Amino acid sequence: MAWVCLFAGPGAASDHGVDTEHLFGFTEGSDIGAPPEKELESETTARLGKRGGSFRAVDSALVLKVPLSDRFRLAPGLAFAGYRMRGVPGLDDREVAALAGGFVETRARLWTRAEAPFGLTLNTVVGASRLDAATGLGARGLSIEAGLLMDREIVPGDVVAGLNIVYALGRSRIDGIAGDQQASNLEISGALAKRIVPGLFLGMEARYLRAYSGLGLDRFVGQAVYLGPTVYKELTEETWMSFTWGTQISGSEARAGEDRDLTNFDRHQVRLRVGTHF
Repeated sequence: MAWVCLFAGPGAASDHGVDTEHLFGFTEGSDIGAPPEKELESETTARLGKRGGSFRAVDSALVLKVPLSDRFRLAPGLAFAGYRMRGVPGLDDREVAALAGGFVETRARLWTRAEAPFGLTLNTVVGASRLDAATGLGARGLSIEAGLLMDREIVPGDVVAGLNIVYALGRSRIDGIAGDQQASNLEISGALAKRIVPGLFLGMEARYLRAYSGLGLDRFVGQAVYLGPTVYKELTEETWMSFTWGTQISGSEARAGEDRDLTNFDRHQVRLRVGTHF
C-alpha cells in the first residue's frame, strides 16, 4: 500500500530564516508556511525492483498547499500512478498508467523551534484510491495517515536535523477479488542536512518501515531499512526542488529467511519534488 504523502516557499521566513519542510527527502520538517502565500507542488516517487523480474512503479501527486494561519495548513491533491511489471514472482505482467485517486492533507503546527527545543507538527492525510499500489490492479480504497514531524536547527540556518514518526492504515477492495484487503504500516525516519552554499543543502536519510496485514499493526508481514543521500536546491526565488534515492540495506519478511524484504517493499525508492510559491 502506498501513502500519498507537503512549505511556504524557499525564501519564506521561519524561526531562523530557513524553511525546513523539504530539506530531507522522505523525512519532512515542521515548517508549514504562512498566509497569504500559497504553493503548488509536484511530487514523484519511483519504486524500483523486487526479488525477481522487472518492477517499476511511479506514484505522483499534484498538491495545492494553502496555509490558513501560521499554525494550520490545508492541502488538497490528485494522485497518479504508472506500473510496469514483467516476470515478478506473485504479480501478473502488467503495464498501466492512470489517475490513482485524490487526498486531503492537513498540518497543525503544535510548536515552533523558537518556542521549544525542536519544532513539532501534526500531519494527517485522508485519501481515496482507484488503483492497488502493490499490484496496479483496479481497486476502491480509503486510507488514513497520521504523522509527527520534528526538526531542530543544530547550527541555525546551516545544519538541520529531522525526525518523523508516521502511522498509516487503509482498506481496499480489488476489482474481481472478493473481500477487503486491510493493511497498516509504521515508519520512523531521520535525516541530517548541511548547507553547502546559499540555497543548496546536502544530507543523508535513514528510514525504518514495518508492514502489517490488518488495520491495527496486528499481523507483521515485513520490515525494511533504507539509507540514501538527499539534495535540496533553490532554483529561483520562487521555485525549489528536492531529491533523494533510498536503497534497502536490510530487512526481513515474515516466515522467510531472506536478508531483504523485496515482497512488501522495494529495492530502491526515489523521490523528486518541485514546488513554486505565489
